Amino acid sequence: MNHRRYSSSFRLIVLSFFLMILAGGILLSLPISSRQHVWTPFIDSIFTATSATCVTGLIVRDTATYWSWFGQLVILCLIQVGGMGVITMAVLIVSRIGKNAGLVQRKTMQDAISSPRLDNIVQLTRFIFHGAITLEVLGAVLMAPIYISERGILQGIWMSIFHSISAFCNAGFDVYGHYESLTAYAGNPIINIVIMALIVLGGLGFVVWKDVLDKKQHISKYNLQTKIVLLTTFFLIVGPAVYFYFGEYSDLSGGTRVLVSFFQSVTLRTAGFNTTDLSTLTGTGKMTMISMMLIGGSPGSTAGGMKTTTFVVILACVYAAFHQDHPHIFRRRISNESIQNAICIFTLYIVLFLVCGMLISRIENIDIVSCLFETASAIGTVGLTLGITTKIGAASKIILILLMYFGRVGGLTLAYALTFRSRYTKALPVENVNVG
Repeated sequence: MNHRRYSSSFRLIVLSFFLMILAGGILLSLPISSRQHVWTPFIDSIFTATSATCVTGLIVRDTATYWSWFGQLVILCLIQVGGMGVITMAVLIVSRIGKNAGLVQRKTMQDAISSPRLDNIVQLTRFIFHGAITLEVLGAVLMAPIYISERGILQGIWMSIFHSISAFCNAGFDVYGHYESLTAYAGNPIINIVIMALIVLGGLGFVVWKDVLDKKQHISKYNLQTKIVLLTTFFLIVGPAVYFYFGEYSDLSGGTRVLVSFFQSVTLRTAGFNTTDLSTLTGTGKMTMISMMLIGGSPGSTAGGMKTTTFVVILACVYAAFHQDHPHIFRRRISNESIQNAICIFTLYIVLFLVCGMLISRIENIDIVSCLFETASAIGTVGLTLGITTKIGAASKIILILLMYFGRVGGLTLAYALTFRSRYTKALPVENVNVG
């Protein structure tokens, strides 16, 4: 695989997301997409299309009360295609109608879903599609009785389907209305458990699914990535949940307190739903959420963020530096390429998160913590907000649009798509540089 062909696969991923966002923005700007049958300002329609395609969930117009049935359907389609990956969906359709995917298409699919292998990529893509649809249907069926009893048959079925897809794709869009998200269901165990299960399954990564299903209870045979993802996800859910239980929601009691604590922790895997008013959190609670949103989900999943594996590789590098050893996890050395990529991604996310947060704070004259919360939510494609998204101007909206796009496409994908091979093809002399 030469460099030009390798780079073209990343450019195709970047371009496909851009074209999907542009098409969605045009459709959402049409009068048919709004309940009032008026033209929607393009900055708002493109913001919504970006948020849906990049499965973020930040909104400048209330999804339930502003957008018509057609507009909501457009948003749901963008969520589904964006969550599954534009390239993955496109090549799956091509393979369905009888055309074999070529080497470039297979390479693009491999990059899109972070698969370690190229030979079985089409079969893996079909497995992903069937698995995703099965889980989304199951989630909708489990939630349908509750929504139907409250909203009637048609509206209840629509809400079940919409929220199941939105949860699995880690999008965070809802059609409850008035920016309430799931606050009315804070104590409902069925809605909470189903939504949390869909969020976690969508955020684990499709390759992890396949590995677990193939090797079942033989944990020692799991791939290194699978072990890292499962263990890290467990701690990133339980740790914040314990903090929220004891540090933030002491005014609640019983099962509601447990559900709320775990839900707020799970949604930080980049889902974007919330069952409580986030503006009431303490400063520590908000910073905890910001940290978790930046980490996000896992590679090859519907989630965003810098990814759990990146976070663990960085920690392994820190540990190794103190012990003057090469970074390793589960008795496996981490490759230099993985280390370089992790450092690159971590640096990009932190710099963009901080710089853009400060820019929005300066432009809008809003406190810095609220702005950092918003930029972490955007670049991590989470969708949680402290309520400032609907109040910001066009310049700040553009900043958030770019962050959402960066967060979904991926820092390395964007970098590889925009750069070319270095002119240094041979090893250069080594010289130490004092750091620290």
